Amino acid sequence: MHTRADIIQAIFRVLAANGMRDGAHMRLTLTRGEKCTSSMNPRFNVYGTTLIILPEWKPTEGATTYDNSRGISLITAGACRRSPPSALDNKIHHNNMIQNILPKIQANIAGAADAIMLDVEGFVAETNATNLFMVRYDWDPRARTDLSTEESCIKAGYSPVLVTPTADACLPGITRDTVLLLAKELGIDTEVRRVSLSEFYSADEVFTTGTMGELTPVTEIDGRTIGDKGKVKGAVTDRLQKAYKEAVNTRLDWSTEIPDFC
Repeated sequence: MHTRADIIQAIFRVLAANGMRDGAHMRLTLTRGEKCTSSMNPRFNVYGTTLIILPEWKPTEGATTYDNSRGISLITAGACRRSPPSALDNKIHHNNMIQNILPKIQANIAGAADAIMLDVEGFVAETNATNLFMVRYDWDPRARTDLSTEESCIKAGYSPVLVTPTADACLPGITRDTVLLLAKELGIDTEVRRVSLSEFYSADEVFTTGTMGELTPVTEIDGRTIGDKGKVKGAVTDRLQKAYKEAVNTRLDWSTEIPDFC
């Protein structure tokens, strides 16, 4: 049995042994531990749990999939759908990743960064690796050229609405929750509900959220341009990116300080 304090101390020991204080990404895996014989029966895991701590030097920006300066393109996954909780609950972060890998292969073949995954009823759940957000401005499209910034839209009476799919068929990520909190603090209206793929097609802004990419603008979905052509990200995405960066650096209660290495 590993307590929360045990896990934190184990992480610090691994980081210290490798001289890692910044610029590293880490994955934690907690298993039932070794078995006394080959079997699916958990009763044979008699030696206690095993904690695997795998840190590696990796920047959070400019990584292969997540390009926050130029944006990314997405496609919609084909036959592979996010399973309902009655089959395999996607709120649990587990090691059975075949449901994520198959859409990722499809995205690789299509030359896209990631694939949007739909639930069994056809609503958007998330991508194969991140949560999804879209921004909608309720304005007359004929006035769009005169409403090129968030500020001018608000002055004209058109407020942005930040929308993300419910977590019924996806992992409710920490970065996703952070963005919803920051949006509330910034006075941006939010909606957490079922969202159709056509709504994402016609959105004014789209971005993904995750630990590695943080907030990554989406410029294209299934060949359709998102927002204004030639513009990587919209005003709301930009505000939330800046707020997220500031929060990471200033909200110390959101993090655990790494002690001095001996």
